Amino acid sequence: METKTTTKVLQLLSILQSGQHYTPEDFAGILGTSRRTVFRYLRILRESNITYHWDAKSKYYTLDMDLPLPGQSLSTQEALGLLLLTFRARNHIQLPFGNSALQAAIKIENILPEATKRYCNTVLRSISVKCAPQAKMILLDRIFVQLMEAILKKRIVNIRYSLSGKSQSLVTDLSPYHLRYSDYRWCVIGESSLHRQVRTIEFDRIKEVKVLNKCFVENRDFDVNEYLGKAWSAAPEGRLYHIMLRVSPEAAHDVAGVQWHSTQKAVYKADGSAIVEFRVDGLNEIMWWILSFGNKVHVIEPKILREKIAETVQNMTKQKGRMPSV
Repeated sequence: METKTTTKVLQLLSILQSGQHYTPEDFAGILGTSRRTVFRYLRILRESNITYHWDAKSKYYTLDMDLPLPGQSLSTQEALGLLLLTFRARNHIQLPFGNSALQAAIKIENILPEATKRYCNTVLRSISVKCAPQAKMILLDRIFVQLMEAILKKRIVNIRYSLSGKSQSLVTDLSPYHLRYSDYRWCVIGESSLHRQVRTIEFDRIKEVKVLNKCFVENRDFDVNEYLGKAWSAAPEGRLYHIMLRVSPEAAHDVAGVQWHSTQKAVYKADGSAIVEFRVDGLNEIMWWILSFGNKVHVIEPKILREKIAETVQNMTKQKGRMPSV
């Protein structure tokens, strides 16, 4: 089972163990996935001999609390996978409640059979994971809890947030639909009263969140996958572009060798360079990604993207020229 699925299944198990009553829609909202995927995760739990019950009258799930202690029922590989995820990779993705997850893993480790514990400790000493860049999220847990509860209870939130590159702030009432982690940061997607449409707001730009005593009517037509469409990350702009890039041999492995987008196609040339293509909604997000590779990535098309990058680089050069000497 891949790491992402394992993480989601463990999150689902933690939610069930909380003793609260949740519907499939609640699970989907908390996990940031579809109802269909939730049912797949539930099936994985049942196949792992973790039993739960569906209350048809109240329409919620409950966990069978007569489960054996988790450490006694884990195989060596299951225990290693869990401890590896928690002890070595937990800082790789900035998940909320990181300390709680660490404490839970320590509790499970303490009740593992001695042979399994020794094996896991020996392996973990030989493994390290380099943490990816992360947005600074001092208030991650608090913001996450506020927005998660607002999604579950269908409450409108008042959000004050900063604009990119500007000192001013905007205030809007938001009907939150979905929480998403993308490009090293968390964001909330919802209907904004200020913009009168669905918007994406990054957590690290949020200055203040107030959960209002007002409910919103659930938009059953909203689908996060449909909204995001073919956006490079989390901010679709409403227009699709065919992006074609020429990547130098020095960067071909880093660009073509990684699956950056679902529409990606790559062809390696005899000189070691690569032609990489995408179908992307919007240009701003992919433009900054391209700029991160410097002169090792050249835009073949569209022309408008080449012009945006040239203008951005020119402005950067002008700003450098205005910088005071040290």
